[in-house]
Amino acid sequence: MEIRGQIPTAGLDDGVVTVDDGVITSVTAASGGRASAGPAGDASGAVILPGLIDIHCHGGGGHVFTTSDPGEARAAAAHHAARGTTRVMASLVTAAAETLLAQVEALAPLVASGELLGIHLEGPFLSSARCGAQSPEFIIDPDPALAARLLEAADGAIRSVTLAPERPGAREVSRVFADAGVTVALGHTDASYEVMAAGLAELPGAGLVTHLANGMAPLHHRAAGPPAAALVAAAAGQASVELICDGVHTDAGFARLVFAAAAPGRVVLITDAMAAAGMPDGEYDLGPQRVRVSGGVARLAPSGPGAAGGAIAGGTSSLIEVVATARAAGIPLAAAAAAASASPARALRLPEGTGTLAPGTPADLVVADERLRPRRVLRGGRWLE
Repeated sequence: MEIRGQIPTAGLDDGVVTVDDGVITSVTAASGGRASAGPAGDASGAVILPGLIDIHCHGGGGHVFTTSDPGEARAAAAHHAARGTTRVMASLVTAAAETLLAQVEALAPLVASGELLGIHLEGPFLSSARCGAQSPEFIIDPDPALAARLLEAADGAIRSVTLAPERPGAREVSRVFADAGVTVALGHTDASYEVMAAGLAELPGAGLVTHLANGMAPLHHRAAGPPAAALVAAAAGQASVELICDGVHTDAGFARLVFAAAAPGRVVLITDAMAAAGMPDGEYDLGPQRVRVSGGVARLAPSGPGAAGGAIAGGTSSLIEVVATARAAGIPLAAAAAAASASPARALRLPEGTGTLAPGTPADLVVADERLRPRRVLRGGRWLE
């Protein structure tokens, strides 16, 4: 099978991706003839991107990953897969220990089958001062015993965990997770610049920062805080930084700053999507919290009559929409696409070539139009219907 179109990550305005038996065999410049963008597809105006990898996602299409129902999680994954996210992490939120253990046990078989890329624990070891839409009543200090129980319940399915580095026990729990092969990310933190920098320096390999600038003290010229520490580490190639580039969590100027400051491949675009992604305005759940979506912006629901909405509570975009927003902010499409495919794969230390269109890699790609609206999605060499 040959798929023809613009291939930004390969620097080709007119290229052809050849797929055989579920594997990409070549990516070349077109040499005449006409290839399709799928069965009976039209290649005119097609943009071919690697299959997108979302390493921070709580749900979508009215469904959630914060569940002990595998069918519910499958539906959330299917929503994003149809929009070009061929690999997705199930992000859990702060909850009671027994709830988290039940969710991890329920989702682990979906990771083993390849339906989910892995599980991301966003909590409960976070800062109460910077909890955002997380439930403050369930936030606790990092607990090695609970970490061990979660790892045992997951049976290898946990791929990443977010911790606040200033909390007592953070260093010890980081080691527990890291020794199990889990990527430790720092976020939802009220740390100073110095504490954040030290925390990143202590992580094995290159560190990861959870949704840069969100859930942390703001960047200030007299108190540079976690955002500056993260950007310094990213500039040195010593950390990757997640960025919710949806025009709500961060604006165009901040996106340009992050891409300009970070070393190549160190920006990871994410959705932080919740159940409302791809859905109408209304009320939805994010773990134990109730969320109201208005104008596509999700916030904690008001707590009483006449009360204003609370913290921003996750995203409502698909990852390809985040890529499009990054391009609109002035980020070259090749860089934006790589930040949603190859960069997250590297941040999670996935096998070499994951998230690219390199020969020999699984045939995961999305064919979009010039406005980056998905036309067809190829996963494992098969078109999704």
